[in-house]
Amino acid sequence: MRNPWAQTGNYRTGYRQDTSIFATHRELLSLLLFLGFLLLLPQFLSRTQVFILDLILVYSVAVLGLNITTGYAGLINIGQAAFMGVGAYAAALLAPMGLPFYLVILLGGLVAAFFGFLVGIPSLRVKHLYLALATLAFQIIFEWTVGHSPLLKQGGAMDMPRASLFGYEAGFRNHFHFWYYVSLATLVVLALFWRNLLRTRYGRALVAVRDNDRAADAMGMDPGRTKLFAFALGAFYAGVAGVLYAYLSRAVVIEDYVFAHSVKYLAMAIVGGLGTLVGSFLGTGFLVLLDVNMEALSNFIKGLGFSVAGVDVASALRPLVFGLVILLFLMFEPRGLYNWWRLVRSYFRTWPFKY
Repeated sequence: MRNPWAQTGNYRTGYRQDTSIFATHRELLSLLLFLGFLLLLPQFLSRTQVFILDLILVYSVAVLGLNITTGYAGLINIGQAAFMGVGAYAAALLAPMGLPFYLVILLGGLVAAFFGFLVGIPSLRVKHLYLALATLAFQIIFEWTVGHSPLLKQGGAMDMPRASLFGYEAGFRNHFHFWYYVSLATLVVLALFWRNLLRTRYGRALVAVRDNDRAADAMGMDPGRTKLFAFALGAFYAGVAGVLYAYLSRAVVIEDYVFAHSVKYLAMAIVGGLGTLVGSFLGTGFLVLLDVNMEALSNFIKGLGFSVAGVDVASALRPLVFGLVILLFLMFEPRGLYNWWRLVRSYFRTWPFKY
């Protein structure tokens, strides 16, 4: 008989069982326990530490969208920060109207999805490097438009109002905690949607178009519609992340959505593992924590006597370490941190049995 708590064999007899999210009850229980741990975690951390967790959650939403566009559809996108900016500036215009924050999050994502659809139109005719240049062009156009638009204060700070839920307002003391739980709930919902999408015909179409769009067309799939869908959905995730970041930082400024941030999100996807759900979290957490602890690393280097007068070691180390990490992962672990997670998970999947 099949053991629902340990995966000691393949006892699946139907498509419904074969497409199940959790192979065993133990996987579902471990996820529920981990979510319970995340719900209690902010109560034992300082405001600064909770803010770091907020950044990881918000960036994870953006990287999830990038993994749809680039990881699964194979469409290179180096303008994810611009889509985040579209959502953020949409929130900056809509939030002062008195709309509830959850409606602003949805509308910001839809506005970004519309622009993602427009940017995806060149993917009907171009591929690879040329498509990457098209997304880069959108990034540049976005920065130029914001910088020359009086409505958007020419890239200056646009204040965001404080949010409230059921009469509970996020004040100074609980601001980071409030948005931690909102971001966590949003991430869980979008991650479940992401995981279920890839089990549908639309998710399989993304993979088929990525592998060979002509073969996918011959099998009855529409490559053009699939590519537009991938861009729109990936931009929707980015727009939601942009709205969350705008509320979290209490202001919208163009410096948070420039090209360097697009490269950072792409690096998070690469380090975590392109096209993987868990990799979207692992890569984001790894690079955010690496950047946060750069000051400690610079102090350690200064303690060894390596310092230059008038040079901020931490600022100099950030781009160096950032590029070095990407290079090392591409050379020695192209599948990212997800591959390490896969090895650990495969061990405990059959434990205490060997196979």
